[in-house]
Amino acid sequence: MHKVKRLLRKLFTPVTIMLIPHDSKGTINFKLPSIGIVSSVILWIVGSVYVISAAVSTVEYYQMKTKLSFYTAQFTQLESTIVTLKKAESEFQRLLAFGTKNKILENVDTKVTAHDTGSIDMDILQEQIRKTVESVGAIKDFLKDQKDIYVATPRGWPIDGRVTSEFGPRENPRDGSPEFHSGLDISAPDGTPVRATADGIVSFAGWSRGSGNLVVLEHGFSYATCYAHNSSVTVSVGKKVRRGDIISYSGSTGDSTGPHLHYEVRHDGKAVNPREFIMEARNVQKEK
Repeated sequence: MHKVKRLLRKLFTPVTIMLIPHDSKGTINFKLPSIGIVSSVILWIVGSVYVISAAVSTVEYYQMKTKLSFYTAQFTQLESTIVTLKKAESEFQRLLAFGTKNKILENVDTKVTAHDTGSIDMDILQEQIRKTVESVGAIKDFLKDQKDIYVATPRGWPIDGRVTSEFGPRENPRDGSPEFHSGLDISAPDGTPVRATADGIVSFAGWSRGSGNLVVLEHGFSYATCYAHNSSVTVSVGKKVRRGDIISYSGSTGDSTGPHLHYEVRHDGKAVNPREFIMEARNVQKEK
């Protein structure tokens, strides 16, 4: 009991604090009990610890917020990539279901209508996904080019009729002199519709001496087709046409001995046998 009283006496023993201002000779004195000074020191320490802890918590909060935003963006990007891959996979499955090369090319859609939680290395994963998307893109580009070639290649008959003169050496029907025939002559009644055998653009439409009323189509990939001796022409230069569009009507204009269509296929500027492209079209029909 005596020790407790002595401790309390010491705690409440006044302590004089003296302040000496630099601009005056007088001093400022005030007394505080020892316990007040100790309490102030303890409160200052507690307050400092609290302020430091709050500052650390604030920094950690913003760090966590930054990381969360980063991971959210990563997951969003990953989700978008997965959706792209699934669409590509569905497209390829749809194409492969057609079975044959020609059917696949005919149905290619070229409309061109691409987060680290601890155990996954996102850098490696994203690189793998990037390569996969690039691979899919390369395949899509390849199929697009192949479809472009497909639609640019002449196929089928330009007119309903009977072939009266084949491609190759022959005797001129007017004077019997030997000559090289650069196309097919297809006999058909005057006014029979003549149709484009491939998508293209009209590069010539009008009168051309011995060819009479002539239509020439450029198809790209070095393909062109010529349609001669027409009675009339329904297209003009610069017009885009699709395979099967009517471009003229048969006749017997120019150096002609009767109503027919002179049909040529040219590749790299040279006349090639149209029969090859007609037979190709027949094979496509058989596959269907």
